[in-house]
Amino acid sequence: MRAVNTLFMRRIAVPAAAIALLAGACAAAATPPQVSISDAWVRGTVGAQTATGAFMTLTAPADSELVAVATSAAGTAELHEMKVDGGVMMMRAVESIPLPAGKPVRLSPGGYHVMLVGLKSPLPAGVPVTLILTFRDKSGARTTQEVRASVRPLTAGNPSPR
Repeated sequence: MRAVNTLFMRRIAVPAAAIALLAGACAAAATPPQVSISDAWVRGTVGAQTATGAFMTLTAPADSELVAVATSAAGTAELHEMKVDGGVMMMRAVESIPLPAGKPVRLSPGGYHVMLVGLKSPLPAGVPVTLILTFRDKSGARTTQEVRASVRPLTAGNPSPR
């Protein structure tokens, strides 16, 4: 009887291990690769200032878009774009920022950036700010990634005067 039980257990154990291995491979294949996030920083603030910008470089492995940002440092975080229109610098909120596959997209002063509105306290240089970024791929699947952005001095990243 013991030989029968051992044989029975072996026959079940091998297929169960194969199923577990296959399930793990499928889960890994279903998990989209992460967006590379580099040089993440937030412009420092003074006194009663209630808004500032966050900047970074994003490189997605496949066509996707940045669709949302959240942080506990501010009441809201919005995706924004600055551009010159008719000789006037304009800033507006955008629903998403496109991330073409393999091409670095720079969120920087004077271009796409994250606007932190309703700051809960001043952000002095050197303090890290945690941002939660939400990405959407071509199929509509959403993923989130956390990034710690360092706060740089108020004058960091300002374009040089003309």
